[in-house]
Amino acid sequence: MKAGIVGLPNVGKSTLFNCLSNAKAQSANFPFCTIEPNVGVVNVPDQRLLKLEELVDPEKVIPATVEIVDIAGLVKGASKGEGLGNQFLGNIRETDAILHVLRCFEDDNIVHVDGSIDPIRDKETIDMELQLKDLETADKKLEKVKRAARTGNKEAQKEEAALLKVKSGLEAGKSVRAIDLTEDERKEFIAPLQFITDKPVMYVCNVDEGAAVDGNEHVEKVRTAVAEENAEVLVLAVGTEADITELDDFEERQMFLQDIGLEEPGSAKLIRGAYKLLNLQTYFTAGVKEVRAWTIPVGSSAPQAAGVIHTDFEKGFIRAEVIAYDEYVSFGSEAKVKEAGKMRVEGKDYIVKDGDVMHFRFNV
Repeated sequence: MKAGIVGLPNVGKSTLFNCLSNAKAQSANFPFCTIEPNVGVVNVPDQRLLKLEELVDPEKVIPATVEIVDIAGLVKGASKGEGLGNQFLGNIRETDAILHVLRCFEDDNIVHVDGSIDPIRDKETIDMELQLKDLETADKKLEKVKRAARTGNKEAQKEEAALLKVKSGLEAGKSVRAIDLTEDERKEFIAPLQFITDKPVMYVCNVDEGAAVDGNEHVEKVRTAVAEENAEVLVLAVGTEADITELDDFEERQMFLQDIGLEEPGSAKLIRGAYKLLNLQTYFTAGVKEVRAWTIPVGSSAPQAAGVIHTDFEKGFIRAEVIAYDEYVSFGSEAKVKEAGKMRVEGKDYIVKDGDVMHFRFNV
């Protein structure tokens, strides 16, 4: 599962990617400096992991990770192949969620491809290109489905009705995620087509240092513009975040953050936001050898969660021994949780909760 960073050229995408990842993407003051998508595997900041480390004192600690892809800047006409359009759109299609960076800062030294700062116009430029590409996908599929629908095929007629809703929504400038469709229509007919504008999105408003805490008027306009999309808006001073990552000393970083009024780097919020956007959650294993955060989709069963460790764990699943994170911390150790009778034994139907501390029993 991966999230792709998108936006117009020169809005701060590659600088943001550099903050999130140890990989150093080119960051330059001209369009198309990121031609191949850069991929970074980023640790997910999680205070619970630090607490478990403190209680267990293991030999090593392994955090959950999320994959972030830095995709080159889109330009007007990308859906028709302008700039490096087709390649970029293909890169976006391969991601599972979108982090849409909008420039919400003024700086005469950094050129804007459209000559002025207007995040709403920028958002609409990108939306339109993605919607046009989705319209192409819908039209191609409709051609095939209409032939089957004309023969009286009931399933094809249902699919045609769903696709016509999508087509008319896209033509009206709506993204697929905002089009009124039933749950069944989405699941059966829309999800398999992987429409770009059906992917969950977070808008990242790139501001200057002075607006890092409270945002600015550009950010307020973005919040108003995306109100109907059910999308999260995150305010981030990307240039400042880049300065923070240059500091090697943890205490220096904390002092820098305090000076500008932040409790933690905005990049930490972004990584956790991307994780949530991808519909992922974490469970833990905790022993003296290692304390580890494991990533699973929300709604995973105990055997599916076990399978993330090893496929044999899922195939030969017998039961899971489960401690709620809060109870683990409250009692202070696994032994004390057991003594208090708070360790649960769960079977194949158990749906794992975020933060569960688990042991699996299996037999292959």
